[in-house]
Amino acid sequence: MTAHSIQTLAIAATDVAAPDLRDPAVQEPAHGAEIVVPLNRLKASPRNARKVKHSEAAIEALAASIRAKGVLQPPVVEIERSANGAGTGNYLVTIGEGRRQALRLLSRRKAIKRTHPVRVTVDTDNDAHEISLDENITREAMHPADQFEAFRKLAEDRGYGPEEIGARFGVSAQVVRQRLRLGAAAPELMDAYREGRITLDILTAFCVSEDQDRQRQVMAQMGPYPSIYAIRRAMTEAKVRADDRRVGFVGLEAYEAEGGAVLRDLFTEDGGGWLEDPVLLDRLVGEKLTALVEDARQREGWKWGGVCAEFSEAAGLGRVYPAAVVRSETEVAEMAALSEEYDRLISQADAVELLPPETDARLEVIDRALQAYGPDYDYTPEARARSGIMVMLGHDGLARFERGLVRAEAAASAPPPPWEEEAGKDETGDARDDPEDDRPGSRNDGVERDPERAPLSDRLLMDLTAHKTMGLRDAVQADVAAALATVVHAMALQVFYPGYGDFTPLQLRLSVGGLERYAPGVGDGPAGRRVADRLEAWGARLPERAAELWAVMAPMNRSELLDLLACCAGAGLHAVRDPHDRRPGAWAQAETLATAVGLDMTATWSATAASYFSRVSKSRVVEAVSEAAGAEEAGRILGLKKADMADAAERLVEGRGWLPVVLRASPPAVLSEAKEPAPVDTRTSDFEERQGGCAFAAE
Repeated sequence: MTAHSIQTLAIAATDVAAPDLRDPAVQEPAHGAEIVVPLNRLKASPRNARKVKHSEAAIEALAASIRAKGVLQPPVVEIERSANGAGTGNYLVTIGEGRRQALRLLSRRKAIKRTHPVRVTVDTDNDAHEISLDENITREAMHPADQFEAFRKLAEDRGYGPEEIGARFGVSAQVVRQRLRLGAAAPELMDAYREGRITLDILTAFCVSEDQDRQRQVMAQMGPYPSIYAIRRAMTEAKVRADDRRVGFVGLEAYEAEGGAVLRDLFTEDGGGWLEDPVLLDRLVGEKLTALVEDARQREGWKWGGVCAEFSEAAGLGRVYPAAVVRSETEVAEMAALSEEYDRLISQADAVELLPPETDARLEVIDRALQAYGPDYDYTPEARARSGIMVMLGHDGLARFERGLVRAEAAASAPPPPWEEEAGKDETGDARDDPEDDRPGSRNDGVERDPERAPLSDRLLMDLTAHKTMGLRDAVQADVAAALATVVHAMALQVFYPGYGDFTPLQLRLSVGGLERYAPGVGDGPAGRRVADRLEAWGARLPERAAELWAVMAPMNRSELLDLLACCAGAGLHAVRDPHDRRPGAWAQAETLATAVGLDMTATWSATAASYFSRVSKSRVVEAVSEAAGAEEAGRILGLKKADMADAAERLVEGRGWLPVVLRASPPAVLSEAKEPAPVDTRTSDFEERQGGCAFAAE
């Protein structure tokens, strides 16, 4: 305790000490007398009207106040008497039991002695139970507005910080900060709160920001029944939330180091807030991304590097994939030996809880040696020389790199399509002559041609190749492995070699269109990333030229072909409900497929104001909140404006796994019991009616 605190707890020398009433000759104190009683002689009164004990927080607050300022109001006591009516020397606390408990708490913490002198007032005339009840009923607590302003006055006049004020009143520094922020509200708001025209929740919403001018502006714009969500939105509409992915990427410390201001939210548990300079934040994001991509470009040897705002910018470019790294027989043997040793040490270590130091050190050496060999697949120097790398800010707040991207001007240097190489030959495989060419060997060079070498007629050529096609059909049908390879080859051409899809005799058409034009950013979501990773992995295994694809696929076993088939089939799925491309039968089959694969969209998509609630009618928003959080929560947002309702709905359904009907997969039992569907009416399908209308229908 400080010297000041000790002084405040001291009792003046002129105060009357409590008489020892155990001595019959000692006169009892009169009614209203103020005496000093040792703390250990004060006892709880059995006639105290308050039966529910004081809370621990209340006792802590009283103890902090007494420690800093002493007992400001003496407790009221009555004399404790024995069965024969004589005084016992103790006193029962009729009014002030909380103060007695706070003093006892200080005594247990060795802040004061057990015999600490306490000034009390003796009451011998009134009924102890009645005055105890009176003390707890006939008093009115200070209005919170007065409390807020009083805390602010302490901070301004005495220079106390939140920690000091909290210590003197037994509350946390965070609570003090909240009260100081509320105490700094615009006078018009404080008057409205005192008069009961606004609630504490509404005052808190205004005080998210300390800008009193903005508080007055928003107050003037709000109607007679303002919404908490609307107020908070208006007070922070030009700011960026602290949990924004850009903030996580740049770092709040870096933003503040550049002079960026942060508006702290003192009224939420996570203590979040808003960044007040979005322009500065975007500049820092751009600078960091530019530095990252330039470093990667120079370190990895790419021709160019760039920053893109959306995944669609990178998806619109061509690309090359890494190729298998060619290793010598010696390197392959060394790597195999190291991997075998690593696996053996790991298997031996499974039997013990803690690895021996020498084993742990050896594993690290092996790991470094294997990493020194580099990846099994890498981009060739030629590929790096004509392609580039782009970086963007992913949905998770991390930098996402896209490598091997080819711009349009570089695509011309790529190998020509195989059919262009064959364009100069006739149906027999000989080089065609240009009719306008007079060079030797051309058709116009004056040399007579051998009629036996004349080209076959188109009709005959079609006849012969039709027979060959039928023979090929027969042979492929009889060879399951060849049939599987043929299908996968045709699909892989269209997925990994755009423009080469016709380089196969199989009449299989696979559309691999992007989805960014329907839903910007879909490629950067969790599912989009997984799809891109699989395509990247297979692209690294396949050759750069389409003409070499079959030779690479031929040695593959059935399992590998099926994996490649799944990758291509997934990339070619298209179940978008486009009003300009109505395919209700395909949409219905997509639902069947979603159920068959156990599709769970909660791991891929979540309902937010931007993704759903701001784009549907109010009735759908209320319906969603009712399903996810209950009718009571839905009722609370009924009167909000559309934008505020969308924001409120986002918070209410967050983490609850709610999905709109169109994203839900039907239970397997529903599909197994379904009958054979009738022919679909192209105007309105049964499937659409079951789903409550198309997602693009006007609300």
